Amino acid sequence: MGDIITLKTKDGVEISAYVAKPAGRPRGAVVVLQEIFGVNSHIRSVADLYASHGYLVVAPALFDRVEKNFEVGYTPEDMQLGFALVQKTKREKTLLDIAAAIDYAKQAGKVGLVGYCWGGTMAYASACQLSGLSAVAGYYGGGIVAMKDETPQVPTILHFGELDQHIPMEGVTAVKSAQPKVPVYLYHADHGFNCDQRGSYDKPSAELARTRTLEFFASHLSA
Repeated sequence: MGDIITLKTKDGVEISAYVAKPAGRPRGAVVVLQEIFGVNSHIRSVADLYASHGYLVVAPALFDRVEKNFEVGYTPEDMQLGFALVQKTKREKTLLDIAAAIDYAKQAGKVGLVGYCWGGTMAYASACQLSGLSAVAGYYGGGIVAMKDETPQVPTILHFGELDQHIPMEGVTAVKSAQPKVPVYLYHADHGFNCDQRGSYDKPSAELARTRTLEFFASHLSA
C-alpha cells in the first residue's frame, strides 16, 4: 500500500500523486502515467508492482488540473467521462505535471517512465520533450502516431496490440518507419491488454510486455 503525496509544478499548481516504495534501498525510480480513468486501483497496482521490483514509483494524478481526485472504472460511461477530461487537458501543462513527478523521483537515482493508453501517448511526449529521464516505455498510446516525426531523446520502447480497434496498424507501421531506432513490440491483443480489470486484458501479452519493460528498465536504470 502506497502513500498519497502532493507535487508542486513549475507553474505553481499542486497535484496529488500515488507513491509506492520498495522494501529496501531503491534501485532507481519509475514514473507511472495513468490511462483516461485516473490514478485508480489498477494504476496503483501497477505502481505497487514496479515497487516490488525495487523501484521508487510515482504515479501523478494528471487530471488534477481539470478535476481533482478523478477515479473511475471501465464501464462505457466511465470511458466517456475519461475522454471528456482528456479534452480539457493541455499537453504542455500535463508535461509540467509529469516533470514534477520526475523531479520527485530523482531522489532514488535514475528515472524511468511507463505510460498506458493516454499515458502511453504522454510517455512518448515525455521522452521527446522532458529532461531527467533515462528510459521510457509506452503502451498503446494512440497519439504517438501523430508524433511519429518527433524523436525520443532517451532510450524508448513501445507496445501495441495488433487487434487494437483504436490504433490502426498502418499508424503503428508509420511509427516504426519514422523511428527505426525505437523498438516497437506487437502483441496479438486488443487495446488495454495490460489491464486485468478490462475485458480486453490478455495475460500472456501483458506478462511478455511487462518482462520486456522490466528488463529494459533494469538495463538503463542501474547505477
